[in-house]
Amino acid sequence: MEYDERTSSVALTLCPRINPIAAKQLVERVGSAADVFRLRAELPRLIPDITKPMLAALDAPDIFPRALEELAFADKNHIACLTLNDAAYPARMRECDDAPLALFYKGTAGLNPRHAVAVVGTRRASEYGKQFCADFLRDLSTLVPDVLVVSGLAYGIDIHAHRAAMANGLPTVAVLAHGLDRVYPYVHRRTAVEMLSRGGLITEFHSGTSPMPHHFVSRNRIIAGMTDATVVVESAAKGGSLITAELAVGYHRDCFAVPGRVTDGASQGCNRLIRDNKAALVQDAEDFAKAMGWVSPEASTSRKAAPRLPFVELSEEEERVVHILSRHDSLQINALVVESDIPVNRLSALLFELEMKGMVKAMAGGAYRLIK
Repeated sequence: MEYDERTSSVALTLCPRINPIAAKQLVERVGSAADVFRLRAELPRLIPDITKPMLAALDAPDIFPRALEELAFADKNHIACLTLNDAAYPARMRECDDAPLALFYKGTAGLNPRHAVAVVGTRRASEYGKQFCADFLRDLSTLVPDVLVVSGLAYGIDIHAHRAAMANGLPTVAVLAHGLDRVYPYVHRRTAVEMLSRGGLITEFHSGTSPMPHHFVSRNRIIAGMTDATVVVESAAKGGSLITAELAVGYHRDCFAVPGRVTDGASQGCNRLIRDNKAALVQDAEDFAKAMGWVSPEASTSRKAAPRLPFVELSEEEERVVHILSRHDSLQINALVVESDIPVNRLSALLFELEMKGMVKAMAGGAYRLIK
């Protein structure tokens, strides 16, 4: 049997008892999803600690027929199946240990923009929260007009974030907790259809998958993983947006929360995130853009290449990083990962070396700039 990467990636997600972390580790240790199946007989030698249940799961008889059915559905409905090795796969998500092996995407927005922010919150949004979304994304569209806005298409803050983004000309992507054969909640279908030409819809779930409660936690990790920062607008003491915030912190991404009155139930979660130093307080788009070290394209393109310090030898990768930073006032590390195509662990080491050479300076919000 010939194993191609798309079919093998989808088949691997269908293997029983192999979770996303284990699946990604398998692919990374062998080299590709196709090689996981192609070299099935050699896996005990190549990966001595692989378990018998995992090996048995790879032999499940129905995974490839089901994978082929899913890909046929995707092709018929003009849905892209993005694997870890695809250039269009969200590079920020790829850096996470539990990144899905395959993402199904329908839309027009690129998933690797220079800037990406998640805006999430309670399903029971107050007028305060709705107005913050409108003001925040209106002002952000002026300050950072190339930013991608990501949310979950849910009631409340999520849907208001998507609509405010589109109203201000920003691309917006919804991460779904179900397959792309449906829209949940159904009342947001019109907005979802509009987003196809002004953003997109993305999911790790196959067609026919219903929006079960545990799927929303999986969905939330993708919202946090494919963005530079998460902004929690409103949240009760418990809620999905707090899970997204925790995931963002776990991915070493920036997290912000909008403060509210201590008597407001919809602000309890946000106030607690700020109190516990898990999120920075944000009052408006300017606060956020400054904290992230983001600048407008006009300011970026007006910059001339920074002069090289004399007698400083740089590797090819260091040259690449310096060249990218020379085009910006500053750049957040996740954006650097996208532009340089250098894994975040390697990039962190390169930035440290450049700091030691006096070439770059670390700034607040995980951003870096060249030293003049």
